[in-house]
Amino acid sequence: MEGEIVNRVANSKLVTLDLEDFYPEGPRLSLDISEWLRDGLVLIEKEFRQYVKELDLHEFQDSYVSLHCSTDAIIPSWAYLLVVLRLSEVAKKVVIGNSEDLESLIFSEILVTLDISAYENKPIIIKGCANKPIPENAMVLLAQKLQPVAKSIFFGEACSSVPLYKKK
Repeated sequence: MEGEIVNRVANSKLVTLDLEDFYPEGPRLSLDISEWLRDGLVLIEKEFRQYVKELDLHEFQDSYVSLHCSTDAIIPSWAYLLVVLRLSEVAKKVVIGNSEDLESLIFSEILVTLDISAYENKPIIIKGCANKPIPENAMVLLAQKLQPVAKSIFFGEACSSVPLYKKK
């Protein structure tokens, strides 16, 4: 039939990988420990331990938590560890850093366990647009993991992808 519209993208062997498909559900929370410091700067061990002990864990249940100090205080490593161990009783994951650090670590752990055997010798598109906070580091890790097995790697959407890699 002359003039028939053919969807070449749908008929191609391209495999689109959308990191949003791997995004784990659960609230993302941030805990700033500067409020537990005298004048936001000085850690008094006895007071700090009391704050950690009295921390309401219910609000952190099954959540992903980024732990940080918003002031220029010097926080000893043991203090962060004390809070992390307390939060780990209920939280899915706790990291020291900001929300981007949290997402990056979550995706690092997911991508380490990703079975890539289904992508062997296939052209892969790493989808670029996302509605969820997908860290750029996750795309980098995914590309590096796919490179040894993929026939080619593109970035973006099937209709307007950017070529990144082609197996020689």
